[in-house]
Amino acid sequence: MHTISLDLETFSPTNLATAGVYRYAEDPSFHILLLGYSIDGAPTEVIDLARGEPIPTMILQALTDPVVTKSAFNAAFERVCLSAYLRRHHPDLLAEGFLDPRGWRCTMVWAASLGLPMSLDGAAKALRLPIEKDPVGQKLIRRFSIPGKDGSRVLPSDDPVGWQQYISYNRSDVDVDVQLASRLSRNPILEAEWETYWLDQRINDTGVRIDTQLAAHAVEVDARHRDTCLARAQQLTGLENPNSPIQLKDWLAEHDCVLESLTKTEVEAALETATGEVAEVLRLRQDLSKSSVKKYQAMLAVAGSDGRARGLIQYMGAGRTGRFAGRLIQVQNLPRNHMPDLATARGLLKAGNSDALELLYTPLPDTLSQLIRTAFIPSEGHRFIVADFSAIEARVLAWLAGETGTLQAFREGKDLYCQTASRMFGVPVEKHGANVELRQKGKIAVLACGYGGSVGALKAMGALRMGLDEEELKPLVDAWRDANPMVVQFWHDIEQAAITTTETRTPTQVGRIRLSYRSGCLFITLPSGRELCYPRPRLGENRFGMTSILFDGVDGTTRKWGPIETYGGKLTENLVQATARDLLTHAMQQIGAVGHRIVMHIHDEIVVDEPTNGASIEDIVALMTRLPTWADGLPLDADGYECAFYMKD
Repeated sequence: MHTISLDLETFSPTNLATAGVYRYAEDPSFHILLLGYSIDGAPTEVIDLARGEPIPTMILQALTDPVVTKSAFNAAFERVCLSAYLRRHHPDLLAEGFLDPRGWRCTMVWAASLGLPMSLDGAAKALRLPIEKDPVGQKLIRRFSIPGKDGSRVLPSDDPVGWQQYISYNRSDVDVDVQLASRLSRNPILEAEWETYWLDQRINDTGVRIDTQLAAHAVEVDARHRDTCLARAQQLTGLENPNSPIQLKDWLAEHDCVLESLTKTEVEAALETATGEVAEVLRLRQDLSKSSVKKYQAMLAVAGSDGRARGLIQYMGAGRTGRFAGRLIQVQNLPRNHMPDLATARGLLKAGNSDALELLYTPLPDTLSQLIRTAFIPSEGHRFIVADFSAIEARVLAWLAGETGTLQAFREGKDLYCQTASRMFGVPVEKHGANVELRQKGKIAVLACGYGGSVGALKAMGALRMGLDEEELKPLVDAWRDANPMVVQFWHDIEQAAITTTETRTPTQVGRIRLSYRSGCLFITLPSGRELCYPRPRLGENRFGMTSILFDGVDGTTRKWGPIETYGGKLTENLVQATARDLLTHAMQQIGAVGHRIVMHIHDEIVVDEPTNGASIEDIVALMTRLPTWADGLPLDADGYECAFYMKD
């Protein structure tokens, strides 16, 4: 036996979508119903555990044999569920913890690395495989794997015909996965990427500790506050439901405050002139419309019996670039905290002292939002060390493009925004000195213009809200491009190389980036050796009458598979973000290799759960900034801090 392809059908009263697979499999009523498997591509067999069939010894041994490759679509689900099964029924094979991720291969991750959908049916259709998933599958899952609203459960004996269909569905999933793996094998993933995937799985297995008392009190405090706000709004307006937009807009109109909608922007604008009861009602509307406790509720749903939240990071979750995405609590999208007395406010919330919170910190929903990060806490006897790359995308962009002025500024430890503004306007710019007013223009230009953005990008970045005038925007774009000619040239060179390779199917090279065509795909090789894949590339014409590059992919808005247009700036953004991601995974490998326990990583930041007498901030930063061999000449830098609860320094 070299490879075993697996698929499970399971039962648990815990909601998989909201609680995640770790909490789902931990439920005492969790059961594996069916286990479908194919050994080395042989015809699929299905073990009916729900009707008492045992898992054969050779399968059990394969699960713990590091030599045997275990393959599944979304392999994390199978690995965690089988871990729970072994702990309960075969503690001699696995007494605690989880099956070692090493040796597991995930065809979902593999598909995502090639720009394919992250669903088995979607990936199969995108590759035009001759086998499709059974369309009745979702109905069967709802019937046998999910309890009814009253908690009841349908057993195989209750519906023998449906159960045979479920067995067939399980078998077909394995068949599709085997065919998918065969097709994907034409474009293998680097072994280093599988190493990173295994590290990612170990991080998810470890999880991060949640202060469940704090989270529970946040939900309670918010509920009391909302009840108070609603009662006050009812008192002021006389409305049965002042939280209803229609009712509230009518009341406001009767009081000479006509609003087209009750969006955050419109309400804020109305508050600038509103007075008396109208102003109070609008402020109450703001409070009632803020959703500040959804993440606290997610924490309570996800936290296991040991208080740790697991499975929060999705490998290859951000599509083409290979960046990670958040799941369940969505740690990649946490509100920032800027309160000077964060610890004091946190202490009041943990104690459930809503009166003091409302007295000292207003508005309360904003306070609760700022305290979300603090619900993540280190293990007993530990503290968090948080290390974060400094301006990583700007450094990578300058390095790939050969923008020597920017690179030298980074090497000398100079402020990027000041240096950019200085090159744009031809005068010295100092962060706390000469021409400091130009730094903000340099900053907004760096953030908006690096990937081909123009006036629209500046507006989207909030240029007008920052005090820039409309007539300043186009000259600002022009000034940035004049000051960064190598970056502008890089956009054009990458675009032309992609067009040439797509049209002629011959390899091209742009600096450290190589482009090639094979298996019906455009591949762009990063300095790390990892490839970005653009399936079925072809040339078309954009709305400006210029040659454009089209490929098939998952639309970021509709989430549907179809044609996507790209261009030099967008390709550059993909390359920069992907390279920054590769630097992050290299840092994770360096930190993990010497035994430090990573519990989270958010964008360009790594959170280490470190004993109080363990490594220093400097130790972790040194590991994080150790350059990989492929990044010679890149001025990498990072900073760090330690904390007793997660926060933004």
